[in-house]
Amino acid sequence: MSRKKLPIGIQTFARIREDDCYYVDKTGIALQLIEEGSYYFLSRPRRFGKSLFLDTLAELFAGNEPLFRGLMVHDQWDWSRRHPVIRISFADGVLRSRQEMDIRIAEILSDNEQVLGVRGKHASIPGRFADLIRKAERVHGQRVVVLIDEYDKPILDNLTRPEVAREIRDGLRNLYSVIKGQDAHIHFAILTGVSKFSKVSLFSGLNNLRDISLSSAYSAICGYTDEDVDTVFAAELEGLERDEIRNWYNGYNWTGTSVYNPFDLLLLFREREFRPYWFETGTPTFLIDLLTARRTFAPDLERVVALESLLSSFDVDQIPTEALMFQAGYLTIDSVRRLPGQMQMTLRYPNQEVRSSLNGALLQAWSDNPARHSMHVPQLYDLLLANDFAGMRNLFTAFFASIPHDWYRNAPIAQYEGYWASVFYSHFAALGLDIRLEDVTNRGCIDMTVLFNGHVYLFEFKVVELVPQGKALQQIRERGYAEKYRARGEPIHLIGVEFSRERRSVVGFEVQWEQDN
Repeated sequence: MSRKKLPIGIQTFARIREDDCYYVDKTGIALQLIEEGSYYFLSRPRRFGKSLFLDTLAELFAGNEPLFRGLMVHDQWDWSRRHPVIRISFADGVLRSRQEMDIRIAEILSDNEQVLGVRGKHASIPGRFADLIRKAERVHGQRVVVLIDEYDKPILDNLTRPEVAREIRDGLRNLYSVIKGQDAHIHFAILTGVSKFSKVSLFSGLNNLRDISLSSAYSAICGYTDEDVDTVFAAELEGLERDEIRNWYNGYNWTGTSVYNPFDLLLLFREREFRPYWFETGTPTFLIDLLTARRTFAPDLERVVALESLLSSFDVDQIPTEALMFQAGYLTIDSVRRLPGQMQMTLRYPNQEVRSSLNGALLQAWSDNPARHSMHVPQLYDLLLANDFAGMRNLFTAFFASIPHDWYRNAPIAQYEGYWASVFYSHFAALGLDIRLEDVTNRGCIDMTVLFNGHVYLFEFKVVELVPQGKALQQIRERGYAEKYRARGEPIHLIGVEFSRERRSVVGFEVQWEQDN
């Protein structure tokens, strides 16, 4: 099998095709999209290939037939029809005010006027945009295609400044509202971005958009499927453990086929090393700060249950934690329960990259010293390999003891009872271990089960100000939690961990070892 160029960072369809790069054929999905409707909205996390897909649509509508030879759409497309394409993207740069954004919009409209050979006569943004659409149709003899990429980025860049974000939101509504009024002149339109802002706040009047973000038929519209990896990238798999690739990077799901983040896989194939490539490219501090301020119980992120309406509820003044994490790609759909007129979704981490990296980032935020977790997490791994429980207790005791009293007093997360167990859990999750939370048995739920290196570790957490000391291990024994795992034939360790809010430390760490009989 011959190897091709890896299209790392390339979002231009023509360049990928002309430079003989790997290309996962999305033209069949593009054709289906075009045949089924005219107005679409798509939400996907950053670096998932949205820009490349829009560029593919642009080349398709422009009739650049040579680029599509050998692809699925080629023999099913009328290459004699060429539509004028208006392209709007906010991907480049950061806009810090409504004034900056209006200037940028004027530049984008001017660029489109030059490309399409028309001249606008209106001064206002909506007037100029509408005039561009009408004149482009008249000059080119075909209705217009409108492609809007990163439609929400100017708002997201300013979420920490709500007043500015609201002004920018209103400015974008001023632009996007033009689309519905120009329906007679538009052949096809699609808006893509990371977040799904409510129609009331951003798309008022634009109620003809079909939201395909959670459409099972379009779950793989962006990203690579397992089949893509095994066929298109078959030449790159030698020397890489296939199950490890799947565990690290697969798992993003929007009610259909699960996909990999393209950026992760392309970097893996180049570097030949498993690393959190996507996570390292820009996880916002805003997200970590929000989780901390809201005293998020880290283990709860393993399994989040929410209605579809909540996941779609996103605005400058209303940002549900579940919606933010889902739309940004840090949680994905695990299962769906269909209710009358509504969907209830269970969310989970998509893969090891996100689970490990996000918990590592949380540990940095939950300590006065961001570098401390980078020392403690590797130490925990070594202690687990050696089953050194005394060392494990010392590790966590030292972690809490090293944090100054003033930090505890001022940090909102440290005043939350779940802080102690969250820190404990996040150390294990940052290692990417096999963890089961609220592990159900016929006599209750185990707080945390860890399966590692041929051993089973059962943890129960208590706060001694709420429950008498010594109850953690006692509960594991009395409820027979170990019975669930005896059939594995592996050593089982029962571990009761107790914290004190007043002393700000681990005050109990009892261990009982059971060899399977």
